[in-house]
Amino acid sequence: MANLISAERVAKAYGPQVLLDGVSLGVGEGDRIGIVGRNGAGKSTLLSILSGTAEPDSGRIARTSGLRAGYLAQSDKLTGTVGSIAFGERAWEREAKSRSVKNELLADLSLDADASRLSGGERRRVALAALLAADNDVLLLDEPTNHLDIEAIDWLGRHLRDRGGALVVVSHDRWLLDTVCDQMWEVDAGRVYPTEGGYSAYVLAKAERQANAEADEQRRQNLARKELAWLRRGPQARSSKPKFRVQAANELIAAEPPARDKVELTQMATARLGKTVLELEDVTVAVGGKTLLDDVTWLLGPGDRVGMVGINGAGKTTLLKLLADEGSASVDVSGRVTRGMTISVGHLSQELAELDPAQRVRESVEEIKLRIQVGKRELSAGQLLERLGFFGDRQWTPIGDLSGGEKRRLQMLRLLMDEPNVLLLDEPTNDLDIEMLTEFEDILDGWPGTLVVVSHDRYFLERVTDRVIALLGDGKISFLGGGVDEYLERSRALKASRSPGSPASGSGPAAAGSPTAAAAKAERIASAAELRAARKEMTRLERQIEKAAQREEKLHAQLAENATDYSKLTSLGAELNEVQDEKAALEERWLEVGASLEG
Repeated sequence: MANLISAERVAKAYGPQVLLDGVSLGVGEGDRIGIVGRNGAGKSTLLSILSGTAEPDSGRIARTSGLRAGYLAQSDKLTGTVGSIAFGERAWEREAKSRSVKNELLADLSLDADASRLSGGERRRVALAALLAADNDVLLLDEPTNHLDIEAIDWLGRHLRDRGGALVVVSHDRWLLDTVCDQMWEVDAGRVYPTEGGYSAYVLAKAERQANAEADEQRRQNLARKELAWLRRGPQARSSKPKFRVQAANELIAAEPPARDKVELTQMATARLGKTVLELEDVTVAVGGKTLLDDVTWLLGPGDRVGMVGINGAGKTTLLKLLADEGSASVDVSGRVTRGMTISVGHLSQELAELDPAQRVRESVEEIKLRIQVGKRELSAGQLLERLGFFGDRQWTPIGDLSGGEKRRLQMLRLLMDEPNVLLLDEPTNDLDIEMLTEFEDILDGWPGTLVVVSHDRYFLERVTDRVIALLGDGKISFLGGGVDEYLERSRALKASRSPGSPASGSGPAAAGSPTAAAAKAERIASAAELRAARKEMTRLERQIEKAAQREEKLHAQLAENATDYSKLTSLGAELNEVQDEKAALEERWLEVGASLEG
């Protein structure tokens, strides 16, 4: 298949820093490529060169004649109205694709609004909408999930997965990469390393490379192996793609312990916190006359790890501030809030006000503490700084000279150095690359305490928390046994019920209680039942696969013990073939069920 875009021995440097060094690669028709790498490795530079907005220092870029390429840069400079930028002169109401883009990305914006007066997040959505509504042969997207909430990211992932054409995307959102990509490019030290499959397959390939290069003990401590172990033991839909090799992954993580020892961490948390942590009893919270929480009772215990999701304006940040005892004159609170006598709260807000621009990085951390205990390890301020990307002289850089992502990392480090036993994190993944996210996740794995996380990063939420709650705008806290998937189902149903002309809205001919509404309700019940049945089947299949693997291992041992008995070897070999065939069939069915859950 001919390439739409080809790069031949491309090089690019900025001053002494070489970002691309003789890179040759191509983007073919239908390719779905995700680009990953550390901040500053050259991901955006590679994408801009492929798009033609930047030129390489040497080498050659070739594009097919008449190629329609859509490029989303990280900065959006827009002029004109929202409607003219997103849809031009087209009658967007007549196109299903444009209607979907309008309803999902621009629902709260007037098409007549001046784009130059919009916020950064709003301009981002307009620029993304313009690309998705147009007909392009290839989309080149640089961090398309920036400023999007979890519902918009879920829609974007499904939209990109199902639309035609080629795609190249730079993103730190690992769920999106796993959903839409079938190839990964890792940019590192001037080179580009390709991997077949989505993010899960990339983690596997990276773990295999590192396993071959390191000693046994070093391999055991490797973060890629640890993340791979979580991927295989965690939400199964993420690893349901056929290119994610089940057997190879299981072999690689055989000696890898679970990401967190939940029993030990809970015991440590209870010792540090006691039985009472944070309790809300009959609490009502109102801001500016709008009730955000209405007669809510919620108990947070020692060692609880809770992810919080919710529609915009439902009160997630307000609830975190209430838990942190950061009151405001504009917030009216009634009811009882009980805080344990021994709790020490660390609250990571979305602001950076506590950082002194004139202070140096290491000084800012060491003024809080020189060393801390993380799980069973004692780490110095310098060691923690290195783990989160502050190497050498960078530790002595004035804070005012740091990037947004570096300031966010420093903010988290200062919080951890204070050794709180309750962590409240408001969008902690903003501006972090994947490598820094995995380091941060590893630190949280060994942190004993109570954790509440608000995040639009679905992967991060599932990775570091054990359960999910939602604020759906009804003044209540909803506990979601099905996690983020259940929240997205509820959110889509809620949005459908509020759309003009929908049965639940009462504005169309099929008002609530009509046959159409009853049919829609029955369909939702059936879908939920099917989902539960699929999850049960996944659990049953995993047990059967585990039993088959144990039988297979036992047969291998028996074959070794009877190496000189030909008749015994024959019967054992036949039995082994049967077990392996059975296991392969079970794994194939497991992949099929996982794919249905993912879709």
